Amino acid sequence: MEIPAINLKAIVLVHWLLTVWGCMAWLPTSFAWGNFSVLAVGVWAIAQRDSIDAVLMFLVGMTLTILTDIIHFGIYYDLNDSLPLRAKDLFHFSAGMAILNLLLKPVTCFFVYQMYRERGGDYNVNFGFPSVSRTRDAYQSIDQQDESSAPANHFNQAEEGKPAVRTY
Repeated sequence: MEIPAINLKAIVLVHWLLTVWGCMAWLPTSFAWGNFSVLAVGVWAIAQRDSIDAVLMFLVGMTLTILTDIIHFGIYYDLNDSLPLRAKDLFHFSAGMAILNLLLKPVTCFFVYQMYRERGGDYNVNFGFPSVSRTRDAYQSIDQQDESSAPANHFNQAEEGKPAVRTY
């Protein structure tokens, strides 16, 4: 099954518009700063088409804003019943756009991950931690001796009959 190619410009534009609409009524400035800074990294990924780092940073930023958006919604979602009808409508529109933005982010992360792979990124993201692999290419068989190597001194004896220094 072929995954449809989604333009990174369209992704950034849709999330920018939903973020602007989501910030109209009730979300704090930390929501705006977090989302707009990640979108700025998305613009960097658009500008440098060959950069693996830009796409990876955009992907990590989008996944982090999923968590921060959930926290913002949990803390700040409170409709005051004493608001006039027009303010309630604005609140509902703003909340709907922010929630739609949040619901689109996992789909966006999927497409950005596909772009990361297309630009030459690894299938698995390595953060520098050592890992155990099952490839045996680096092992040397003990059944075969290397013909070019010198004969091994098995008992650690000196060449001239003198006892050698012990190695521990």
